[in-house]
Amino acid sequence: MSDEVVRLLQKAYQDEIETVMNYLSNSIVLDGVRAEEIKESLQQDIQEELTHAEQLGNRLKQLDEHPPGSAAFEATQTSLQPPEDTTDVLSVIRGVLDAEADAIKTYRELINAAEAADDPVTEDLAVTILADEEAHRTEFHGFEKEYQND
Repeated sequence: MSDEVVRLLQKAYQDEIETVMNYLSNSIVLDGVRAEEIKESLQQDIQEELTHAEQLGNRLKQLDEHPPGSAAFEATQTSLQPPEDTTDVLSVIRGVLDAEADAIKTYRELINAAEAADDPVTEDLAVTILADEEAHRTEFHGFEKEYQND
């Protein structure tokens, strides 16, 4: 088993947990009629991101490793923090896009590392989650276009 595969699995796990925290916070704090669709999308994505974290954690366990606990947590999603102006939906959309871009980069790195380590199970898991993250990115690019055209 590769140390790089384990490192990337742990990073992806932490990122998914941080995304859940930020999606939940933003789905609660956003205000306004225009925010409703974004809030609903974030709420639906929370369960999917939790599922990703659970899958990553289980894969770590299968590799005789463990997912990081809260003491190891390092927050990195500065652009996804809830906005001071609770009607600033565009900043949340852009924060989601930043988080998705980071996730996509991490999963691509994990795919490459798993392939190099001859770990097809981790590679398959990363490919599956990558597809979900790319779908989220596409959805939020659509939201961004709508808000930019207003």
